[in-house]
Amino acid sequence: MKTFMDIACTEALQGMLAGDGGPFGAVVVKDNKVIAVGHNSVISGRDSTAHAEIVAIRNAEQVLATHDLSGCELYATCYPCPMCLGAIMWARISKVYYGCSTKDAAAIGFDDRAFYEAIANPADNKIVVLEHYNSQECLTLFEKWSKLEDRQTY
Repeated sequence: MKTFMDIACTEALQGMLAGDGGPFGAVVVKDNKVIAVGHNSVISGRDSTAHAEIVAIRNAEQVLATHDLSGCELYATCYPCPMCLGAIMWARISKVYYGCSTKDAAAIGFDDRAFYEAIANPADNKIVVLEHYNSQECLTLFEKWSKLEDRQTY
């Protein structure tokens, strides 16, 4: 019987051999059933956010017709990058099982250490300039949002 990690690896291999992107696959599981799968399709989709975990999350949210994946687990072939980890948290996924480490990924050319460092030390990051733009229009937007009676939050 295939494990959920086996399914993630198969998904990764299919995407990798198709030229979609790197060797990354993910599976979203709920109540011990596969809800959705995804593989890295950054190259084929020309989408820098199309990491396996995010593709699997997007697919699962469509299948379950919700943005809230509470009670779901995710199996991934590698430790999630900061973007994917953020998506996992926003989706409310409760547990992640991962295969390879960040060091394993760096060894094959997928080194995201600079991203982790930029998050840990935003003032010292050398990747992107972050500058606060004091905008009353933005604050007004937030005030309008907070007054909506039918707003949905995460």
